[in-house]
Amino acid sequence: MIYNDLNIEELEKELVKVKKEFNRLKGLNLSINMSRGQPSQEQLDLSMPMMDVLNSKADLRCEDGIDCRNYGVLGGISEAKKLLGDLIEVPARNIIIYGNSSINVMYDQVARSFAKGVMGSTPWCKLDKVKWLCPVPGYDRHFAITEYFGIEMINIPMNQDGPDMDLVEKLVSEDESIKGIWCVPKYSNPSGITYSKEVVNRFAHLKPKAKDFRIYWDNAYSVHHLYFDNPDYLDEILNECKKAGNPDIVYKFTSTSKISFPGSGIAALAASDANLIDIKKQLSIQTIGYDKVNQLRQVRYFKNLDGIKEQMRKHAAILRPKFEAAEEILDANLGGLGIGNWTKPHGGYFISYDGYNGTAKEIVAKCKEIGILLTDAGAAFPYHLDPNDSNIRIAPSAPQLDKVKEAIYAFCVVSKMVTLQKLINEKKEG
Repeated sequence: MIYNDLNIEELEKELVKVKKEFNRLKGLNLSINMSRGQPSQEQLDLSMPMMDVLNSKADLRCEDGIDCRNYGVLGGISEAKKLLGDLIEVPARNIIIYGNSSINVMYDQVARSFAKGVMGSTPWCKLDKVKWLCPVPGYDRHFAITEYFGIEMINIPMNQDGPDMDLVEKLVSEDESIKGIWCVPKYSNPSGITYSKEVVNRFAHLKPKAKDFRIYWDNAYSVHHLYFDNPDYLDEILNECKKAGNPDIVYKFTSTSKISFPGSGIAALAASDANLIDIKKQLSIQTIGYDKVNQLRQVRYFKNLDGIKEQMRKHAAILRPKFEAAEEILDANLGGLGIGNWTKPHGGYFISYDGYNGTAKEIVAKCKEIGILLTDAGAAFPYHLDPNDSNIRIAPSAPQLDKVKEAIYAFCVVSKMVTLQKLINEKKEG
C-alpha cells in the first residue's frame, strides 16, 4: 500500500491503528540513545589489552632511540607515521601525527588559515568574505567548525557516487572566496556513500580560482567495513592530485579513534611536502610535540596494518548485526509505503533516512517523546537547515542489538504516524 494513494478516510483509519501502537510504545518507558555514532561498550572492550602493552618496566624508547617520555619529535615518532601512513595509503614522510582527535586537527587548519594564510596567501581574517562548500547531508561537526569561524557555507547535493562535481567545479573555478570543501569520501557520514573513481579524479583535477583553496579529505572510515569480503574501494587522493599536477590542493585526515579508544587514539594529517613545511612553521610554535607515549602504545599494540585490520574485523562482527537488523526492520515496516528511503551502507557508523518532506523534525520529537533519542533533524546540513525537513541520521552502533531492534521498530511507527497526519492535512487543505 502506498500512503499517498489512499483517500482521507483510509488514511485516518490507518492513523488510528498506528496511534494505538505509538501509545503502547510510549507506555514501555524506553530509553535508547541513537544520536551519535559512538562505539558500544563491547567495542570499547576490544581495545582493553592495549592498556597492558606499556607498564612501569617498559622500554619507552621508539625505534629511533628517542625516549618517548621526553620533549621533542614534532611530527610524531617514525613507527606511528608508518602505521597511519599505511592505514591511509600515504608515505610516512607525508604524515604528521597529532593528538587524539582528527576534528581538532581540522579546526587547527581552519584557524591557521585565518590567522596566517595558506602558503603565503592573504590570511582569511583580512578578507571580506570566506566561503565553503558543504556536501549534504554531511557531518555536523564539520559544519560546526566553519560556522564558528563565520564562513558562509554552500550546500552541495550528494549523488550516489559522491558530491555533485558539476556544481563543485563551476563554483570553485568562478569564486575566489571559496576556500575549501568538506569531504568524508568513504562510508560518508551520514549516507554511507563512497566516492567513485570518477569523482576522486575530478577532485584531483579541480582548477580553483583561489590559490589557497583546499579539499578537507576526512577519511575517518577508511577501514571501517561491515563486509570485509567485499569492501568499498576508494582511490587515494594525494597520489591522484600529484598525478594531476595539483599536489598541494588537499589535506587528508585520519585517526585511530574508532579503531582503538575514541577518546584516546592518535590522529594524523597527510599532505604534500610544501603544505607540510607551511604547517610545521606554525606547529613548532604551538607545541613541542604530541603524546609520544600514546603513539608508542598504539604501534606496539597494533604492530602493523594487518593488526588494525584484524581489530576492525572484530568491530564489524559487533556492528554488522545491528545494521542488518535495522535495515530488515525498516524494509519490513516502511518498505512499499512510499514515505521514505534509507541507505544500506557497506561500512561506517550511520544510516541516512529521507522521509516525507516536512516530517523530520516532528519524527525526531515524537521519537524523543517515547524514549528514542536521535540526532536533531537538520543536523546534517549547514546551520541545521534542511530545506526539505526530511533527513534524519540514525546511529545504531552504541545500543545493544535488542535495543537497536526496539528503537528502529519504534522509529518506523513514529514515521508512519507523523507522515499519515501530514498527508491527511495536505489532502484536507488541497
